[in-house]
Amino acid sequence: MTEPSQDPVSQCLIELEQGDELARDRLLSLIYDDLRALAGGIFRGGGAGNTLQPTVVVHEAFLRLVKPREDGGYNGRKHFFAVAAMAMRQLLANHANERRAAKRGGDREREEMHTAIAVDEGSRAIDVVDLDDALTELTKLDERLARVVELRFLSGLTVEETAEALDVSERTVQKEWQLARQWLGVRLGGGSKS
Repeated sequence: MTEPSQDPVSQCLIELEQGDELARDRLLSLIYDDLRALAGGIFRGGGAGNTLQPTVVVHEAFLRLVKPREDGGYNGRKHFFAVAAMAMRQLLANHANERRAAKRGGDREREEMHTAIAVDEGSRAIDVVDLDDALTELTKLDERLARVVELRFLSGLTVEETAEALDVSERTVQKEWQLARQWLGVRLGGGSKS
Protein backbone atom coordinates (compact mmCIF):
# COMPACT_ATOMS: atom_id res chain seq x y z
CA MET A 1 0.00 0.00 0.00
CA THR A 2 1.25 3.50 -0.75
CA GLU A 3 1.74 6.23 1.82
CA PRO A 4 -1.09 8.73 2.20
CA SER A 5 -0.76 11.53 -0.29
CA GLN A 6 -1.69 15.19 -0.06
CA ASP A 7 -3.88 14.67 -3.14
CA PRO A 8 -7.48 14.43 -1.83
CA VAL A 9 -8.43 11.86 -4.50
CA SER A 10 -5.53 9.59 -3.60
CA GLN A 11 -6.36 10.02 0.08
CA CYS A 12 -10.01 9.06 -0.54
CA LEU A 13 -8.88 6.00 -2.48
CA ILE A 14 -6.73 4.89 0.45
CA GLU A 15 -9.58 5.49 2.90
CA LEU A 16 -11.99 3.56 0.66
CA GLU A 17 -9.55 0.66 0.48
CA GLN A 18 -9.38 0.71 4.29
CA GLY A 19 -13.16 0.30 4.47
CA ASP A 20 -14.31 3.88 5.08
CA GLU A 21 -17.78 3.85 3.49
CA LEU A 22 -18.06 7.65 3.59
CA ALA A 23 -14.93 7.90 1.44
CA ARG A 24 -16.99 6.72 -1.55
CA ASP A 25 -19.25 9.79 -1.36
CA ARG A 26 -16.28 12.13 -0.84
CA LEU A 27 -14.51 10.52 -3.78
CA LEU A 28 -17.52 10.93 -6.06
CA SER A 29 -17.82 14.63 -5.20
CA LEU A 30 -14.10 15.12 -5.92
CA ILE A 31 -13.98 13.28 -9.26
CA TYR A 32 -17.48 13.56 -10.74
CA ASP A 33 -16.60 16.44 -13.08
CA ASP A 34 -13.42 14.67 -14.18
CA LEU A 35 -15.34 11.46 -14.88
CA ARG A 36 -17.95 13.43 -16.87
CA ALA A 37 -15.14 14.99 -18.91
CA LEU A 38 -13.65 11.53 -19.46
CA ALA A 39 -17.01 10.16 -20.60
CA GLY A 40 -17.51 13.22 -22.79
CA GLY A 41 -14.20 12.49 -24.49
CA ILE A 42 -15.25 8.92 -25.12
CA PHE A 43 -18.62 10.01 -26.53
CA ARG A 44 -17.20 12.86 -28.63
CA GLY A 45 -17.90 12.00 -32.24
CA GLY A 46 -20.09 9.03 -31.32
CA GLY A 47 -22.63 7.81 -33.82
CA ALA A 48 -26.36 8.31 -33.67
CA GLY A 49 -26.84 4.64 -32.76
CA ASN A 50 -25.37 5.11 -29.31
CA THR A 51 -28.17 4.96 -26.76
CA LEU A 52 -26.09 5.37 -23.61
CA GLN A 53 -25.62 8.82 -22.11
CA PRO A 54 -22.33 9.99 -20.54
CA THR A 55 -24.02 10.36 -17.14
CA VAL A 56 -25.12 6.71 -17.18
CA VAL A 57 -21.62 5.60 -18.14
CA VAL A 58 -20.11 7.74 -15.35
CA HIS A 59 -22.40 6.24 -12.71
CA GLU A 60 -22.00 2.65 -13.92
CA ALA A 61 -18.23 3.01 -14.15
CA PHE A 62 -18.02 4.59 -10.70
CA LEU A 63 -19.94 1.70 -9.16
CA ARG A 64 -17.45 -0.72 -10.73
CA LEU A 65 -14.47 1.38 -9.70
CA VAL A 66 -15.32 1.54 -6.01
CA LYS A 67 -15.78 -2.20 -5.56
CA PRO A 68 -12.93 -3.86 -3.65
CA ARG A 69 -10.08 -4.74 -6.02
CA GLU A 70 -8.28 -8.07 -5.93
CA ASP A 71 -4.96 -6.38 -6.77
CA GLY A 72 -4.98 -4.26 -3.61
CA GLY A 73 -6.45 -1.00 -4.81
CA TYR A 74 -5.33 1.99 -6.83
CA ASN A 75 -1.90 3.58 -6.86
CA GLY A 76 -3.30 7.09 -6.71
CA ARG A 77 -5.29 9.40 -8.92
CA LYS A 78 -3.55 8.60 -12.23
CA HIS A 79 -4.07 4.87 -11.84
CA PHE A 80 -7.72 5.41 -10.91
CA PHE A 81 -8.45 7.45 -14.05
CA ALA A 82 -6.59 5.00 -16.28
CA VAL A 83 -8.77 2.21 -14.90
CA ALA A 84 -11.84 4.47 -15.31
CA ALA A 85 -11.10 4.83 -19.04
CA MET A 86 -10.90 1.05 -19.38
CA ALA A 87 -14.14 0.58 -17.43
CA MET A 88 -15.99 3.06 -19.64
CA ARG A 89 -14.70 1.37 -22.81
CA GLN A 90 -15.88 -2.00 -21.49
CA LEU A 91 -19.29 -0.59 -20.58
CA LEU A 92 -19.78 0.78 -24.09
CA ALA A 93 -18.66 -2.47 -25.71
CA ASN A 94 -20.85 -4.56 -23.41
CA HIS A 95 -23.83 -2.32 -24.14
CA ALA A 96 -23.28 -2.63 -27.89
CA ASN A 97 -22.97 -6.42 -27.60
CA GLU A 98 -26.18 -6.64 -25.57
CA ARG A 99 -28.06 -4.56 -28.14
CA ARG A 100 -26.82 -6.81 -30.91
CA ALA A 101 -27.79 -9.95 -29.02
CA ALA A 102 -31.31 -8.55 -28.51
CA LYS A 103 -31.82 -8.15 -32.23
CA ARG A 104 -33.44 -11.08 -33.96
CA GLY A 105 -32.26 -12.41 -37.30
CA GLY A 106 -28.95 -11.74 -38.98
CA ASP A 107 -29.14 -7.98 -38.97
CA ARG A 108 -26.37 -6.33 -37.06
CA GLU A 109 -26.77 -2.76 -35.97
CA ARG A 110 -23.38 -1.12 -35.58
CA GLU A 111 -22.69 1.43 -32.90
CA GLU A 112 -20.00 3.59 -34.36
CA MET A 113 -17.57 6.25 -33.26
CA HIS A 114 -15.91 8.62 -35.65
CA THR A 115 -12.15 8.58 -35.41
CA ALA A 116 -8.92 9.32 -37.18
CA ILE A 117 -7.17 6.21 -35.82
CA ALA A 118 -5.32 5.38 -39.02
CA VAL A 119 -2.34 7.64 -39.63
CA ASP A 120 -2.91 8.14 -43.35
CA GLU A 121 -6.70 8.35 -43.37
CA GLY A 122 -9.17 11.02 -42.45
CA SER A 123 -11.90 10.57 -39.92
CA ARG A 124 -13.99 7.46 -40.42
CA ALA A 125 -16.60 5.56 -38.46
CA ILE A 126 -15.50 2.48 -36.56
CA ASP A 127 -17.60 -0.03 -34.69
CA VAL A 128 -17.38 0.22 -30.87
CA VAL A 129 -17.19 -3.56 -30.45
CA ASP A 130 -14.56 -3.88 -33.18
CA LEU A 131 -12.50 -1.21 -31.42
CA ASP A 132 -12.90 -3.01 -28.08
CA ASP A 133 -11.85 -6.32 -29.65
CA ALA A 134 -8.84 -4.65 -31.27
CA LEU A 135 -7.80 -3.01 -27.99
CA THR A 136 -8.14 -6.33 -26.17
CA GLU A 137 -5.88 -7.93 -28.77
CA LEU A 138 -3.42 -5.02 -28.59
CA THR A 139 -3.33 -5.34 -24.79
CA LYS A 140 -2.14 -8.94 -25.18
CA LEU A 141 0.59 -7.79 -27.59
CA ASP A 142 1.66 -4.61 -25.79
CA GLU A 143 -0.30 -3.42 -22.79
CA ARG A 144 1.18 0.08 -22.75
CA LEU A 145 0.30 0.70 -26.41
CA ALA A 146 -3.32 -0.15 -25.58
CA ARG A 147 -3.19 2.15 -22.55
CA VAL A 148 -1.89 4.98 -24.76
CA VAL A 149 -4.91 4.50 -27.07
CA GLU A 150 -7.33 4.45 -24.16
CA LEU A 151 -5.88 7.59 -22.65
CA ARG A 152 -5.33 9.54 -25.88
CA PHE A 153 -8.33 8.48 -27.95
CA LEU A 154 -10.97 7.34 -25.50
CA SER A 155 -10.14 9.68 -22.64
CA GLY A 156 -9.06 12.59 -24.80
CA LEU A 157 -5.89 13.24 -22.81
CA THR A 158 -3.10 15.26 -24.36
CA VAL A 159 0.33 13.79 -25.02
CA GLU A 160 1.58 15.54 -21.90
CA GLU A 161 -1.26 14.22 -19.72
CA THR A 162 -0.83 10.70 -21.11
CA ALA A 163 2.91 10.80 -20.41
CA GLU A 164 2.21 11.87 -16.85
CA ALA A 165 -0.43 9.16 -16.34
CA LEU A 166 1.89 6.44 -17.67
CA ASP A 167 5.03 7.92 -16.07
CA VAL A 168 6.92 8.01 -19.39
CA SER A 169 8.32 10.80 -21.57
CA GLU A 170 6.17 12.76 -24.02
CA ARG A 171 8.40 11.50 -26.82
CA THR A 172 7.64 7.91 -25.81
CA VAL A 173 3.91 8.64 -25.89
CA GLN A 174 4.19 10.26 -29.33
CA LYS A 175 6.05 7.24 -30.75
CA GLU A 176 3.73 4.72 -29.14
CA TRP A 177 0.62 6.66 -30.18
CA GLN A 178 1.82 6.62 -33.79
CA LEU A 179 2.64 2.90 -33.63
CA ALA A 180 -0.70 2.05 -31.99
CA ARG A 181 -2.62 4.11 -34.55
CA GLN A 182 -0.88 2.29 -37.39
CA TRP A 183 -1.57 -1.11 -35.85
CA LEU A 184 -5.22 -0.25 -35.19
CA GLY A 185 -5.60 1.23 -38.67
CA VAL A 186 -4.54 -2.10 -40.17
CA ARG A 187 -6.51 -4.16 -37.64
CA LEU A 188 -9.72 -2.16 -37.97
CA GLY A 189 -9.32 -1.86 -41.73
CA GLY A 190 -9.43 -5.65 -42.01
CA GLY A 191 -5.96 -5.97 -43.53
CA SER A 192 -3.07 -8.08 -42.34
CA LYS A 193 -0.72 -6.96 -39.60
CA SER A 194 2.49 -7.77 -41.42
